[in-house]
Amino acid sequence: MNKQDKLSISGLLAKSFQNNQLTPLIALVLVLLGAFAVVITPREEEPQIDVTFANVMIGLPGATAKEVEQLITNPAEQVLDELSDIKHIYSISRPGLSIITVRFKVGIKRNDAIVRLYNQVQSNSDWLPRNLGATTPIIKPLGIDDVPVLTATLWSDDTDKTHRDLLEVAHSLENQLKRIPETRIIRSFGGDQRIVHVEMDPVDMLNYQVGFTDITQALQASNYSLPLAERIEGNQLIQVQTGYSFNHIDDLENLIIKVTEQGKPVYLQDIARIYDGADSPESYTWIDAGHAWGDGVAPHYSPAVTIAVGKKPGSNAGQITQSVMAAIEQLKQSRIPQDVHVEITRDYGQTANDKANQLIKKLIFATISVIILMLIAMGWRQALVVGLAVSITLAITLFASWAYGFTLNRVSLFALIFSIGILVDDAVVVVENIHRRSKNNKDKLSDIIPPAVDEVGGPTILATFTVIAALMPMAFVSGLMGPYMSPIPINASMGMLLSLLIALIITPWLYGKFIGKDHSETKPAHDKKPQKTSIFQRILPIFLKQKNGRTPRYLLIGSVVALLVISILLVPFQHVILKMLPFDDKSELQIIVDMKEGTTLESTNQLMVELVSELNAFEDVKHAVAYTGISSPINFNGLVRQYFLRQGTHLGDIQIMLTDKHERSQQSHEIALQMREVVDRIADKYDASLKLVEVPPGPPVISPLVAEIYGDHYPQQIADTKNIAQLFEAVDHMVDIDTTVEYDAPKQVLEIDLPKAMQAGVSQQQITTTVNTALAGMDMSFLHNQHNKYAQPIRLEIDRNKQNDLNQLMTVPIKTQRGDFIQLGELVTVVDTVIEKSIQHKDLRPMTMVTADIAGGADSPLYGMFGAKKLIEDQYPEIDQYFIDQPLITDSTYIKWDGEWQITYETFRDMGIAYSVGLILIFLLIVAHFHSYFVPLIIMAPIPLTIIGILPGHWLLGAQFTATSMIGMIALAGIIVRNSILLVDFVHIQLAAGSDLKTAVIQSAEVRAKPIILTALAAMMGAFFILDDPIFNGLAVSLIFGIFISTLLTLVVIPVLLYWYQSRQDNKSTQP
Repeated sequence: MNKQDKLSISGLLAKSFQNNQLTPLIALVLVLLGAFAVVITPREEEPQIDVTFANVMIGLPGATAKEVEQLITNPAEQVLDELSDIKHIYSISRPGLSIITVRFKVGIKRNDAIVRLYNQVQSNSDWLPRNLGATTPIIKPLGIDDVPVLTATLWSDDTDKTHRDLLEVAHSLENQLKRIPETRIIRSFGGDQRIVHVEMDPVDMLNYQVGFTDITQALQASNYSLPLAERIEGNQLIQVQTGYSFNHIDDLENLIIKVTEQGKPVYLQDIARIYDGADSPESYTWIDAGHAWGDGVAPHYSPAVTIAVGKKPGSNAGQITQSVMAAIEQLKQSRIPQDVHVEITRDYGQTANDKANQLIKKLIFATISVIILMLIAMGWRQALVVGLAVSITLAITLFASWAYGFTLNRVSLFALIFSIGILVDDAVVVVENIHRRSKNNKDKLSDIIPPAVDEVGGPTILATFTVIAALMPMAFVSGLMGPYMSPIPINASMGMLLSLLIALIITPWLYGKFIGKDHSETKPAHDKKPQKTSIFQRILPIFLKQKNGRTPRYLLIGSVVALLVISILLVPFQHVILKMLPFDDKSELQIIVDMKEGTTLESTNQLMVELVSELNAFEDVKHAVAYTGISSPINFNGLVRQYFLRQGTHLGDIQIMLTDKHERSQQSHEIALQMREVVDRIADKYDASLKLVEVPPGPPVISPLVAEIYGDHYPQQIADTKNIAQLFEAVDHMVDIDTTVEYDAPKQVLEIDLPKAMQAGVSQQQITTTVNTALAGMDMSFLHNQHNKYAQPIRLEIDRNKQNDLNQLMTVPIKTQRGDFIQLGELVTVVDTVIEKSIQHKDLRPMTMVTADIAGGADSPLYGMFGAKKLIEDQYPEIDQYFIDQPLITDSTYIKWDGEWQITYETFRDMGIAYSVGLILIFLLIVAHFHSYFVPLIIMAPIPLTIIGILPGHWLLGAQFTATSMIGMIALAGIIVRNSILLVDFVHIQLAAGSDLKTAVIQSAEVRAKPIILTALAAMMGAFFILDDPIFNGLAVSLIFGIFISTLLTLVVIPVLLYWYQSRQDNKSTQP
């Protein structure tokens, strides 16, 4: 039986395909599939995560916040909590309104979640108070696909252009843009609705003896028609329509309200001023576009309206945004006036394309660098074989990634760049072994390749599965971080499996074709037989002596352990900072403005104008768009933080667009730190809360640092919340401190003298309706216009100049049942008080929050949290603090820490579990291969040694230890075990061939050093190309330093440990 007959599966695969005509066709198909994947795979900047929210809104007009909590919120929360897969239930009970937010667990499909939520609400609608005016629940679902991928801001350099003018242009564009395939939500932000004002004069109303009810009845009765009726005349069907419509302002002016006793008609224009105009401003939206259009071209603070465009799930963001911008360019010729400019203020499609193109280039450069490494080590032909094998592997991995459902985003592409170093391993080991065995060997290459592949096939297969075993458990990390990072373990594992098949099937064919008959002459000049005085022959014998080698062995192991302990101590001494994810370098910043409740829209806008004016001094600021009174178009961070609910005269939102990161010398985080001095100064000047929000590098949270305060007495919770917020001020580098407790805002109650009102024949409802109409206005009907996209309401109100004058309000006449009139002031008394505060819940418990961030110093909220924890313990020892789970039942006030801490804990906990599972799987695989329990422990010994490289590497480069650092650490467990397997397997081969133990150990280090060092360098080169990325910097540092140190130690420690173990086993076997 010759050697060819003893081949294992790896050698048989190589033999079957090395001369097979199907092999090149398979390779070609794999490359074409990869090209297809690059073209067809949707491109996005970040992975798309199934995170579904839904707001359930229920009104109870006239109820207090406490009544809303008891009658609406509490029973609704209990009903909704019956649903499975709920992560959290939040609620806000306000006077007259309950907003309940249901957040489903990550990964729950949106359609399934919303259908179950609708069914739960509708099937349990009997919990609503009956006949008390509770409104039908409105359910508004939200998810990642509700985040606009493009925003276009319209503004004009014509000072006569108003918000209303711009809004009409925006409305005309909405229908056109919605026709673009795969677009989803298209919505305009800013601008004032066009309405017909009917401003009544109380004096004229009294003079003409006209009340609100007279006007409302006339308006509603006169703008009324019924559906078409039909009659037959002869053989003809004739449609008949009845009714009258308001089509012009003249129709309203000439509307007869009443006829006097003298028979004289009273027209609406006699008692009211009627005009077509903009609604009373509830928001201001403007752009400071000076930097975007050049100095002197654009006026500062121009009125603006922003159009936000979303995309459908699974569609290509890049293609959609390009189509939208192309459509806008065409519409400039027809629907967009020449004096209206369009500024693209968000383009996630472009950033996704740029990121994808940049990473694909890095992927190519990383591949080329590995080929150059192989060229230097083995020769150009062998390097070409490795390069082609890696390229084919990457191509089919891209296709597998698309087939799995991943998009081309920064995480999936970083997974491939990170994988290059390990994808090349199988090909390098196979090519190097064929290369080594073919030197000075006159046999036919087709006879050399199968046994050469077979020799390393077993350990290569085992090593491949150990890497997969280390990586795959990470795919099961829970929370937002799990699906966000899942492309790394899944893509890398698929790539490893495919690279193994290509190494065993296609690589032998490539080697045979490119090396050819001259295989014995193709070694590089420097590739000579190992010298007798090689480095391993000089160093290893020191530790391999039976008697005199014990002390050096102890010193070696002791030194390694000491280095390990010193490395670990870098963390508690804060030489290495722990953080969930580092700051990214984005081209956008956001400032969230919170002034005291009751602040006017104009005062809030004044702050924002001054703030933007000072921020314009930063040369990296391209432009800013301000939204006063409303939220800006949300991003993923705003979705999780529910910025879309921010509406009110005291609220604001500023979107700051920076110049492209390639055009500035500083990263966005550095710019943000410099801006804080301006932001803090303006906040102090206006006694406001300003938060400078950076786009989070990964899954967002409510706030980086969150202290949730719970208790059974809400007023005490509010007091504790304020006290804890004051303590936060004493923590170093803590910024953006705020609470969810509302400030006291003034409120005036018009107390009705019910006996007097009843005697006068006026009901409480009539008085309330009159006051509401006078101050807020009431839409009574609408003006018919076939060209309007949205209905133009006819609003009944009093003169705007008199709305804010309490004395004028008191003169508003109210018609009594007897037909005479009485002024409002005779029936009500004004009482000054404060607005009732909202009541918040989380998971059915009353809750308030203190939120904050850390800027400067460690730049990690974890250390700020522990600093605040210590202060709270010292000042309020009676308040318990919880970090992981809440107590089931408690009657006292306590704090639950949340924010970045919670996601950090969950992520590192799950990654720790994944790491442990990976180690167990690796151990089981090695036990199955070597049939020993102790040898796997020797093989896995270098795993903890990676820490000697990882933590000092972070310290040397000033990098934070993040979740991506942990991913690199987990991946290293599989990567470094490969080297140990190659060493130990070769020792067993040498022992089986008759070598003594010492010679076998030294030869294994000499022979396997080259493929081990080559694969290590290849992995380090792949990591080098992601070293400059802010997010994956930690992953790169872990791989580069971990592989470097552990590889050096492996080549010494593993032979020494194996020699020590094997010699003891031999001694035991020789003893009687």
